[in-house]
Amino acid sequence: MRNKKLQANAEKQKRYRERQKALGKKMVRGYITPEAMANYEEIVEKTNWTDSDILSNAIRITYAAYKNGQIRLLNKWLLEDDKKKALAKAKQQAKTDDKDDSLRQ
Repeated sequence: MRNKKLQANAEKQKRYRERQKALGKKMVRGYITPEAMANYEEIVEKTNWTDSDILSNAIRITYAAYKNGQIRLLNKWLLEDDKKKALAKAKQQAKTDDKDDSLRQ
């Protein structure tokens, strides 16, 4: 019984992948950094896009930046944003440490 159930599920997955391929879609996935995961969660929250929509739009936006000679600008913005977030995190940590020190005294 269990083997039939697993086989039926595998067949469903195979049919799904074939339908997606027939629509011209291709599966692309990879591991992402914790920073990218935070960005992903913010995008989902604000746009209600699916994982597939987010990936497709990210690739399209990156390609548009590349074609318009804006990759350097895009990378610069990302680096500055990372620095701002790190600074904000450090400030928050310093506040927490200060509160802990005042409580200990």
